[in-house]
Amino acid sequence: QVQLVESGGGLVQTGASLRLSCTGSGDDFGAYAMAWFRQAQGKEREFVSTISWGGKNTDYSDSAKGRFTISRDNSKSTVYLQMNSLKPEDTAVYYCAADHLDGGLVAEDYDYWGQGTQVTVSS
Repeated sequence: QVQLVESGGGLVQTGASLRLSCTGSGDDFGAYAMAWFRQAQGKEREFVSTISWGGKNTDYSDSAKGRFTISRDNSKSTVYLQMNSLKPEDTAVYYCAADHLDGGLVAEDYDYWGQGTQVTVSS
């Protein structure tokens, strides 16, 4: 099992940048595929980005592509989401998620979740 804690959310203006962090504990973090999802108020949780356990493979939603970058540092048991050119529609609670080895593009692919961090982008 792995426990996940997100940080780095906040209130920013349109066009600003934020870097989210998610630190894992409890198991071999390097054996887990990691992902970021987000959930806006009144909407379904949606996929943002994923990174393979070794960091070689990444994937992004269409809305994240070109603006967000996922990365990981297994020596620090941490995955990051660098978010640039933020828009009001990026406002949501952002969750990191972990799955042993495989990962995927939907929430059901992940077994472990953090508590979320709020990102609010004002216009």
